[in-house]
Amino acid sequence: MIKTKCSLSPVLYIPHGGGPLPLLGDQAHQEMIDSLQHVVTLFDKPAAIVVISAHWEAEKVMITSAASPSLIYDYDGFPKESYEVQYPAPGEPVLAHKIFDLLTSNRIEAELSEERGFDHGLFVPLKIMYPDADIPCVQISLLNALNPQEHIQMGRALAALREENILIVGSGLSFHNLPAFFSQSNPEAREMNEAFEAWLINTCSNPELNEQARALKLVAWESAPGARFSHPREEHLLPLHVCYGMAESPTKQVFTIELMGKRVSCYLW
Repeated sequence: MIKTKCSLSPVLYIPHGGGPLPLLGDQAHQEMIDSLQHVVTLFDKPAAIVVISAHWEAEKVMITSAASPSLIYDYDGFPKESYEVQYPAPGEPVLAHKIFDLLTSNRIEAELSEERGFDHGLFVPLKIMYPDADIPCVQISLLNALNPQEHIQMGRALAALREENILIVGSGLSFHNLPAFFSQSNPEAREMNEAFEAWLINTCSNPELNEQARALKLVAWESAPGARFSHPREEHLLPLHVCYGMAESPTKQVFTIELMGKRVSCYLW
């Protein structure tokens, strides 16, 4: 397979699925698993991975800085083996400090945390993508004000990371309406799901949009068809805004998959 060769390291916005279900053999996650295993064949193995997780929010941007972060099993009601998952990827304190410096030099308040571990927004997808757990990882939080413009600016501040062999992963879900995942599908719900996905794919990939227009559309995402049905709360969408801020270009590839009966998408820059 021909790998993507470019001067800048890749940026990915990915679905991480429902809690630990992708690691438990759940068939409703098989397309997601296949896509995550495929996408890592499209570029070289990174020297480090930075993950923006939908499952960490704070008043300022928080950054894991421990050399050996623990795992946080931030889900409830799953089988015993869900709480025995191991992903002993090392941390990368030097990279964590560089991220801190990039943010603060761009007037974005940030803080290093040696206590915080990796949540399932990191260890679930990375256990699928890089099961050997041999790549150093740093996780960073969202801002709990959930302002889309601020998350694009966060990405812009971190864009210099792409000049190194660092994979950037925005870990969320392009559709995140939990009651809809667990209720019987109906035509109206499917229409809203597909309408928002079509809008998001066009917004992120349309080469005819200039970057000012693309950014404005992402900031005003709530006005898209099916937006608030797809995201009653936007924390699983905002890692995409950070990814876009780092790339500020149309996506190179979009992958659409079926996940628990809903259409979701994955973006590679």
